[in-house]
Amino acid sequence: MKLKEDMSPLLLQVFRSVVWVYSVITFLPWYLLSGASGNQARAKRVKARAINGNPAGPYRAVNSQLKLASLLHEGVDTLDKVFEYAVVHFPERDCLGTRELLSEEDEIQPNGKVFKKVILGDYNWLSYQDTFHLAQRFGSGLAALGQKPLCNIAIFCETRAEWVIAAQACFMYNFPLVTLYSTLGGSAIAHGLNETEVTHIVTSKDLLQSRLKAILLEVPRLKHIIVVDTKPTSWPDLPRGIMVHNMAAVQELGSKPENIMVSRRQPVPSDIAVIMYTSGSTGIPKGVMISHSNIIAGITGMAERIPNLDENDTYIGYLPLAHVLELSAELVCVSHGCRIGYSSPQTLADQSSKIKKGSKGDTSVLKPTLMAAVPEIMDRIYKNVMTKVEEMSSVQKTLFVLAYNYKMEQISKGYTTPLCDRLVFRKVRSLLGGNTRVLLSGGAPLSAATQRFMNICFCCPVGQGYGLTETCGAGTISEMSDYSTGRVGAPLVCSEIMLKDWEEGGYFSTDKPNPRGEILIGGPNVTMGYYKNEQKNREDFFEDKNGQRWFCTGDIGEFHPDGCLKIIDRKKDLVKLQAGEYVSLGKVEAVLKNCPLIDNICAYANSDESYVIGFVVPNQKQLTALAGQKGIRGSWEEICNHAEMEKEVLRIITDAAISGKLERFEIPKKICLSAEPWTPETGLVTDAFKLKRKELKTHYQDDIERMYGGK
Repeated sequence: MKLKEDMSPLLLQVFRSVVWVYSVITFLPWYLLSGASGNQARAKRVKARAINGNPAGPYRAVNSQLKLASLLHEGVDTLDKVFEYAVVHFPERDCLGTRELLSEEDEIQPNGKVFKKVILGDYNWLSYQDTFHLAQRFGSGLAALGQKPLCNIAIFCETRAEWVIAAQACFMYNFPLVTLYSTLGGSAIAHGLNETEVTHIVTSKDLLQSRLKAILLEVPRLKHIIVVDTKPTSWPDLPRGIMVHNMAAVQELGSKPENIMVSRRQPVPSDIAVIMYTSGSTGIPKGVMISHSNIIAGITGMAERIPNLDENDTYIGYLPLAHVLELSAELVCVSHGCRIGYSSPQTLADQSSKIKKGSKGDTSVLKPTLMAAVPEIMDRIYKNVMTKVEEMSSVQKTLFVLAYNYKMEQISKGYTTPLCDRLVFRKVRSLLGGNTRVLLSGGAPLSAATQRFMNICFCCPVGQGYGLTETCGAGTISEMSDYSTGRVGAPLVCSEIMLKDWEEGGYFSTDKPNPRGEILIGGPNVTMGYYKNEQKNREDFFEDKNGQRWFCTGDIGEFHPDGCLKIIDRKKDLVKLQAGEYVSLGKVEAVLKNCPLIDNICAYANSDESYVIGFVVPNQKQLTALAGQKGIRGSWEEICNHAEMEKEVLRIITDAAISGKLERFEIPKKICLSAEPWTPETGLVTDAFKLKRKELKTHYQDDIERMYGGK
């Protein structure tokens, strides 16, 4: 993506001349001192190979050709030992940080809606030793309340320090931890709690009131609710027999001499550590059984891809801890003594929705060096910044664009641009605190435009990863020296990957120039399977003749000559049109999401029809401006429902599709504009913001019939 310049030709030539002279004068000393040649060599080297020369694989990282890695530290083979290792090596260092709430107020918007705004203070920190003692007391208190080793316990809570304290207590006392997304619907929550037969659940005051309370009668085994924050004096209307405790009281119970370390049964590597319920893009959520050894293998692979990871790093935690990406990232940090400061999507930056204007968001205060993000959040940052660039004066915009294009050219050669970073991109970089040195992207494909934007404007590498809950989030992560886009890197040192021919889709390991096929991931990070679902286990998992477990992902990939993987399709996203053409819905969406007018899009095709249609969540600022140009007035809903706006947006989408080189039959012929954003709370996307196609189809059924002429 090259940005367009907007300035007089003479002035442009002057700027270009200055940049050229600067580059010539500084290149040689900079090249010799910066180690650029080494960076280039690392970026271009072969990173993985097929261990038997077969184009189908299995492919392994070059530094794990003989044996896959499974341990981060010698002898540390269960998660309780991971934390004990950290406490021994980093006892007094900051571990978990929470910002102090100074004030909270309601702010009335022009449309009458009320937004809650907060002013937050500094971070208050628990040391590794403090955290260990709190977890130990909490585990002991749970045991005193009747929680037994190897019996499941649930956590249904927002991402916060107490989540990690509760989890570490469960790892320590060998209570398998059932994790549930805080945005799951009532029936899905009840299904997970009943299937795992939990009697104890850890939750928050807000979630107990807003979600859990309504389904308690559907979960008859539940006896104890532990609320992580201060408990109200009474909980009216709770079913008889359910006891509510707060976390501090349970820790106090656990600190009594008669209860300390009572009934502690230390886990072994093969014991279940977590039963993680996926948010599920289809059907009811499935519980994935993850052993201690699975998670440790996964975090071993992830840690190897993060250069110079140590106790001086600060990580910002805000994604759901019930998601394997966030849990694994935080465990990687704990294993290396990093500090973890907690945030939320609503308080992340100065401009976030809950931060009162003029006060500081979490990144400005914490200044993290490490951050994980799903593409949806990075896409949002990208579009917001580029919208502000469009609003700049002609001179400012041209300076930004010149610097952007200059840096894009330099990093594609493996070079850095310290002067540009300092003079032009410092303000954008400060949106994430100004110290970010590694961004990890996972959960869904990241567009090339967004990845390049993050590389350029935030002045740090983006490690794009690929993994699933079923593989502990581990599969591949691109190396930090590799600035190519659209790829997810080489297999991690804990994993190996094979490609399986998919005849129906036309993907084969013998394809030229690159072998292609369904991605199968094998290694010690591949989980134990789905809880109480043998049929699905037989479909998705298998063991080879050496006893190694493999997972069939359903994703289609291709291996490049340097051993890096690119995701090119998904089996479930492939639809055959009436005339026999195959359309990859994910490919259509990936191309069109780069259009500034689109916040989100779901492509849809019926096999009985000859064309693709789409549901579009438009960018409110862009669409409102477009409506003004067309003389269309009204509320946001009226603008979205206006036939003329539908027609105009379709025209712009079609142009974007042609620019993105989509085939004629892949371009949506009709669209529906949605005034309602898709969030996990609406049930139309997962917590990782993946589309729930089944729910979207049901939600827009009337529009589908309209766009297909009433069929």
